Amino acid sequence: MNTQIINEDIEKIISAELPWQFFFGKTILITGANGFLPAYMLRSLLFLNKKYSQVSPIKVIALVRNYENAKHQLADVLEDKNLSFLIQDVCDKIDIIGDVNYIIHAASQASPKFYGIDPVGTLKANVLGTLNLLELARNKKSEQFFYFSTGDVYGHFSSDVFYEENKFGSIDPLLVHSCYGESKRMAENICISYMHQYGIPVKIARIFHVYGPGMKLNDGRSFADFVSNVVNNEDIVLNSDGSAVRAFCYLTDATEGFFRIILNGKPGNAYNVGNENNCISIFELANLIVSIVPEKRLSVKRKDFKPNSEYLQSPYSFGAPNCSKLKNLNWKPSISIKDGFLRTINFYINEY
Repeated sequence: MNTQIINEDIEKIISAELPWQFFFGKTILITGANGFLPAYMLRSLLFLNKKYSQVSPIKVIALVRNYENAKHQLADVLEDKNLSFLIQDVCDKIDIIGDVNYIIHAASQASPKFYGIDPVGTLKANVLGTLNLLELARNKKSEQFFYFSTGDVYGHFSSDVFYEENKFGSIDPLLVHSCYGESKRMAENICISYMHQYGIPVKIARIFHVYGPGMKLNDGRSFADFVSNVVNNEDIVLNSDGSAVRAFCYLTDATEGFFRIILNGKPGNAYNVGNENNCISIFELANLIVSIVPEKRLSVKRKDFKPNSEYLQSPYSFGAPNCSKLKNLNWKPSISIKDGFLRTINFYINEY
């Protein structure tokens, strides 16, 4: 694994001025820990132990379904003595001996590639998994429950608006694609209900398009496909007109945002995590990514899109967050879309 770029990113994250001391001596459970978003959180926590070696270490429990996948994704920290693995489905009852001070629930299928193939599995991790983990938090008297939600909970607006945390559009429950957004909405309410009834401090991150080292290049999302094309010296071929607009956030900025919510956010609140300054159409993104590596002489092409029963396109033409609430926690994204995709491409070129 190419660790240079990862290590630089992690150093940047843990250099943020945050009250990291709240994590010292604590045990943190991360579900879906081999996913590329939670994997950076996991690495950051373990790197904090090295930076502050004089204090009680942070213990991390990584819940994963597939240990072989985890070994590849987390190869650089696999032997860390403060990391242990719990191998199971998050939808099954979770039994852990000892304290679990923080729970980060990030286990979920996040790619539209799976919405048509496995909509039931998609929603089960969000609903049943969240219930299981909140019961664990209740039994362990955990200090905080942090939930990975999505900008999909906002649904559809009639005009192109930057989504704010207290405004919602419509979601059609009869669309299979809604299995993700609807189950994330339900999971958010499950979190709030457990906080109301049992006093569990919950905080929620509504995540928009995040990219960076470790993302699966075959997961079906356009930005991952584009990076895969460039890494494999292929022209980018669009299956749509490319007019949909999305906001893209590099992984280090997003990860710092997650930690700011955990350490400085208010319980019972949701925070948008994305980069509203990096709004761009899919067509523009494809051309930008090609321009980053001019020496490859690649181009962007279009072809007629044929509907696919497995890959379900989003019905929304615009998706971008208003991140004012997170910025009030002193968060400010610093990686431009060009620099971020250059780092991502270099990671995969050196990896493969």
